[in-house]
Amino acid sequence: MTEAIYLEVSEKTEAAKKAGRRVSVSGMLKFLGVSRSGYLAWLHHVPSDTEKRRKAVKAKIQDIYDDSKQNYGAPKITVELRKTGEVISERTVGTYMRQMGIRAQWSKPWTITTKDSDFSTELQNILDEQFNPDRPNAVWCSDITYIWTIDGFVYLTSVMDLFSRKS
Repeated sequence: MTEAIYLEVSEKTEAAKKAGRRVSVSGMLKFLGVSRSGYLAWLHHVPSDTEKRRKAVKAKIQDIYDDSKQNYGAPKITVELRKTGEVISERTVGTYMRQMGIRAQWSKPWTITTKDSDFSTELQNILDEQFNPDRPNAVWCSDITYIWTIDGFVYLTSVMDLFSRKS
């Protein structure tokens, strides 16, 4: 909406300049539907102390949020602000954060510690190793083998006797 109004006003000013006419502020105000007194009040507006404080607090909130690598939410930011001597409630910090469009990163309250019991079906012989030795106690791998996967490295840490007796 604002962009459309801006485009129309700029077209009118360009047309007036091409025609060699001056651009009338009163004419533009009529076109926009704004009174002269309202325009002058907006032009000479001085921010109140509350507006200045709100802007300063929002800048501090943004700094603390960025310093925490965008992890902190309203409770922790409130604590940090109070350490600097700022008198502010957690609810106000939360409101300012919503207005600024920032929010804390959510982390899971738990970590998955168990794996599927049928994990052996997912294992693959990527290195094409032969796991059938010809004699007992034969060592087929003398060191730890690192295997690159999509999720990271998998390494073999145990040596097994893979000799099977024929019955």
